[in-house]
Amino acid sequence: MQRRTFLGTLAALAHSAQTSKPNIVLILTDNHGAWTLGCYGNPDIRTPHIDRLAKEGVLFTRAFANNAVCSPTRASLLSGLMPSQHGVHRYLAAGGAQVGPRSYYTLEEFETLPKILTRSGYTAGLCGKWHLGDNLRPQPGFTHWITMPHGNTVGFYNQEVIEDGKVRREPTYLTDLWTDHAVRFIEHNRTNPFFLMLTYNGPYGLGTAMKEQSRNRHAAYYADKELPSMPRDAAHPWNHNYASWMQDPAVRRKYAAEISAIDDGVGRVLETLEKQGLRDNTIVIFVGDQGLAGGHSGFWGMGDHTRPLTAFDWTMWIPLIISHRSHAAAGARCERLVSTYDIAPSLLAYLNLPKPQNSPGRDFTPALHAKPLDGWDDTVFFEFENVRAIRTAEWKFIERIREGPNELYDLRKDAGERLNLYGQKAHEAIATELRTRLTAFFARYADPKYDLWKGGTSKSGLITGKLFGREIQEGKPQ
Repeated sequence: MQRRTFLGTLAALAHSAQTSKPNIVLILTDNHGAWTLGCYGNPDIRTPHIDRLAKEGVLFTRAFANNAVCSPTRASLLSGLMPSQHGVHRYLAAGGAQVGPRSYYTLEEFETLPKILTRSGYTAGLCGKWHLGDNLRPQPGFTHWITMPHGNTVGFYNQEVIEDGKVRREPTYLTDLWTDHAVRFIEHNRTNPFFLMLTYNGPYGLGTAMKEQSRNRHAAYYADKELPSMPRDAAHPWNHNYASWMQDPAVRRKYAAEISAIDDGVGRVLETLEKQGLRDNTIVIFVGDQGLAGGHSGFWGMGDHTRPLTAFDWTMWIPLIISHRSHAAAGARCERLVSTYDIAPSLLAYLNLPKPQNSPGRDFTPALHAKPLDGWDDTVFFEFENVRAIRTAEWKFIERIREGPNELYDLRKDAGERLNLYGQKAHEAIATELRTRLTAFFARYADPKYDLWKGGTSKSGLITGKLFGREIQEGKPQ
């Protein structure tokens, strides 16, 4: 065989190996409400690249997080399990499971997307926030690893990062840093199937990160914008942390600028896939870990920034866009209710790989081909420590253990969830039905070891530990 023919055959074989499996780019944002994006109807915040991704794929109009904070939702995203199954009920605190002598990977005993995909021939890389424990080391499946030593964001400049097993101070704007590494990962792995987790720690929307001076390229644009999509409402009585932010234009402008910077990163990733000839053979998933209220219904923040803890839509509603250009539908919208725990089972089904065991997740892959989800139950479930909820297309029922009140909302008439109908005789039947369904769901799926409502424990400590009559410390269960 002539040398030229031989090399051509090798190139063809390499191309065939690469194209036999689609690449996967999972872009995960932090504390990010779907309402912030142009493709979801926002008129104030510039997100042209994410909007283009939606035009090239399927936008899920009613996707909901199954928990209110970062670590549990990320654990559910990778495992397809509920917190009462994987045991991560709250965000991991600084130190503890993340870095130091007590560090450990909180999903070590479970099948997860990175484990399953790398066993199937993928190369996996993480660029960005991890927040699931043992942060210093690449966790099972990953060969590329740059992250943070903690989960909370105090700022986007001059922050600590972990690279090559060491903690160092990074002068680069973190949103750009994660994108830079994502681009390099794609370029270095262009000839093999890869799974990239690009996990931005923005837009965040909380704490000192929003008080830090905005320095990215969008800061000047937003400097004088009123941003009416973030209401300046009176603070709700349950607004625990951020009542003073309800009238603060500066935090709104910073939050908007951070969203637009992420949009820049999405644009660079899509451009890199195009340049490498990989765009048509890459599944791109854009999703938020959980939502954020930006003044809506009198709240700012997530479900842990209220007392009592809450399950309002503004902190549950997340963006979810999936694009596999030339293979899946383009410009389609799925109106069905889907949850964080549906994503891993659906992706694995799309790849003809087995669903995680005991997952309550469902397969929404027909929607990726613009087909109806026949028989789909428009119901999603939520749990956050002492709060559990069931949401249908019309109703939401919220139950609390060892604390009140329970809540019932008619979402058709009260989308802002301001009028609690629980306890009213006219609505007693629907409350009973929803509570029965909620109880049955957790009876079926909760693991007694991690079922807080039945005496189980938590890997991540608890905000509401005193309500359960015990202080549960973060750490590896014995």
